[in-house]
Amino acid sequence: MAALLQLESREAGLCLGKFVFGCELTGNTRSYTFKVDEDDNSEHILALSMVCLTDGAKDECNVVEVVGRNRQNQEIAVPVANLKLSCQPALSLDNFQLQPPVTFHLKSGSGPVHLSGRHQIMHRRAPSEEEESVEEEEEELTPIMPAKKQRRRQ
Repeated sequence: MAALLQLESREAGLCLGKFVFGCELTGNTRSYTFKVDEDDNSEHILALSMVCLTDGAKDECNVVEVVGRNRQNQEIAVPVANLKLSCQPALSLDNFQLQPPVTFHLKSGSGPVHLSGRHQIMHRRAPSEEEESVEEEEEELTPIMPAKKQRRRQ
């Protein structure tokens, strides 16, 4: 895995960290597990964008399977890509979102298959003093009331 880029955004008490994700599955390294520290209270999302064959791939079927958990917290394995160099060397996964831990398996073929996407971390943060003063100023503003209609004299 490579964390190549970090973008940070602060919105409504949330701190967002975004990292580029990538891993490669080969005949020698047939699986990769993406997991986070169990003590981490942040919400982690892995959004897969692309799976593709890379340099050195043979013209054979390469099936990539994702193993994760369903809503009942049961382990589930789902094939997400069947790649072949001569007809479909790459596949867009359109930011397919997964919650860690998740394992990727090269179920068949020898690869190399590269998966890429984004690891997003969302965690609550305490507001800074500056933000608190801005919120207090906003609270002190009186609301604008609609104007009263005036009756025309005839």
